[in-house]
Amino acid sequence: MKRLLLLLTATLLVSFCKAAESDYKTSEGFLALRDSMYHAFNDGDSARFFPAIKSLLSYLEKQNDPHAYYTQRCNVIVFLMNQQRIYEAYKLARELSAELREKKLDKEMYMATNMLGHINSYCGNDEEAKENWREALQMMEEAGYYSSMPPIYMNIVNVTTEDSIEETDSLLAKALEIARKYSPDRVFDIETRQTISYFYRGDYPKFVEGYKAYKAGEAEGKSSVHGREMEVFYLSYLGKTDEAINLARKELGDEGKDAIVILLEKAGRWKDAFLALKEQTASKDSIDNVVLINSMKGIRDELVLYEAYRQNHRTKMIGLTAALALMSLLIFALFYIVQSRRKHMKELQKAYRRATESEKMKAAFIQNVSHEVRTPLNIISGFSQVIADPELTDSVEERQHMSAMMQKSAHQITSLIDEIIGLSLIESTEKMRRDDSPCINRLLKDFQHNYQDLAKRGVSVKVETSLADDFTIKTNENMLKRIITALMENAVKYTEEGCITLKASADEKQLRVTIEDTGCGIPADQAENIFGRFVKLDSFKEGIGLGLPLSRKLAEQLDGNVILDTKYTQGARFIVTLPII
Repeated sequence: MKRLLLLLTATLLVSFCKAAESDYKTSEGFLALRDSMYHAFNDGDSARFFPAIKSLLSYLEKQNDPHAYYTQRCNVIVFLMNQQRIYEAYKLARELSAELREKKLDKEMYMATNMLGHINSYCGNDEEAKENWREALQMMEEAGYYSSMPPIYMNIVNVTTEDSIEETDSLLAKALEIARKYSPDRVFDIETRQTISYFYRGDYPKFVEGYKAYKAGEAEGKSSVHGREMEVFYLSYLGKTDEAINLARKELGDEGKDAIVILLEKAGRWKDAFLALKEQTASKDSIDNVVLINSMKGIRDELVLYEAYRQNHRTKMIGLTAALALMSLLIFALFYIVQSRRKHMKELQKAYRRATESEKMKAAFIQNVSHEVRTPLNIISGFSQVIADPELTDSVEERQHMSAMMQKSAHQITSLIDEIIGLSLIESTEKMRRDDSPCINRLLKDFQHNYQDLAKRGVSVKVETSLADDFTIKTNENMLKRIITALMENAVKYTEEGCITLKASADEKQLRVTIEDTGCGIPADQAENIFGRFVKLDSFKEGIGLGLPLSRKLAEQLDGNVILDTKYTQGARFIVTLPII
């Protein structure tokens, strides 16, 4: 990763030199400032880098060269990423984007978007990174920065799986087309990357042909950042797998771990491939831990600053920090579960494939949870800063609105954590104890009272029951509440108008509780799919898709069930049935 960031910086410096076409770039004063910054950057020396970049930025600002000025602002972000200070880098990228937008510097806007792409890629959010880079390419095309577009295409290629042959080839072809026209010096590097792609997909005749072309170009004095990787894969093609692995460890650094897994897989050495995958996963987990810890530290620092302004909000902020810490521990627990399951695999080849799939699920889970937590946290953080402003003049109604939004966001985080805790309940195969005797009518009225405030404006929450007021059932009261809570959360989330109705009835054998809403409804062909883990029919709604499967699993452990009534067409109707003992 560090090697890639250094290469990124080299690209930025080249872009800067090409953009700065005025006379000042040859002056002794400018060269001294630039070289001082450049050497401090390469040494990773924070004590020298930040004063040097500050002086250089001050100089460039006086030269009225916005392209060069904001290019160097990007170098600050890259330096922080090299230092694994991801949270600070993310904040600077967002500030850079806001500043460019405020100053209406549309031609330079691609820089901030490109930086966000690298940050998302570093954190494992590959799809978001690709969207950032595609947006940056569109901006660069509109601004006429064609010569710097091929590296952005290559960034997308590097996070595109080699299974997407058409997408990879399309991206490389586009990069090659632009490079030949606007930056011929990049053509050799792109062609070398295309040759490596042939190796990934097993097209060895084209790989050998491309390797010969690479060696011919090398003899002419050309070079490529993918040259060492090319040599590694060529040794593998010749059947010299161990030599290829040694070269990858020596020359490719952290990226060599990915290559080693591929080399062993190509050689059919499944046991060694599995062990290499475990090492690669541990390395990625280490990076994820650094990102999480760095992000949590940044958030805690902001909470401490906020506490200095508003002491009366201390309890809420400490609670928020504790919630984040708990979420991190739960994520680490999930990692442990995934690793434990791998030990039960009997055949090495099957173990290798299942481990790969588990890794993808884990990455999707982390990204989903990260996305769901970020939105309410941003709302709480934003409104807390507004409230902390000593010059705040907003009316009581506006402050009440802010408070309501913060409480709603806190409820979203609490619900998310409750769903994550439910993972352990979903995995449990033991029967729940059933020694409670809750009063069903009183239980439903409590839910009516609690969720009326959480429902959207204009939506009413009703209770309709044919049970006697003293009717009770022998069951696990806590688990029954969890079942109804999951279904009520779903109803509140999707009901924009009308009402949500809790109904209860019973016969000699079973209790029947119905949660009925007038929301958008669920297609009949999705009646079973929605009870799968992480299934969300509307990806824009909050939540991670654990509520409905949790409710059904808990009902089954109480010898009952939860189903969707597909005959109901005015919204969604879920029916909970529990046996009467």
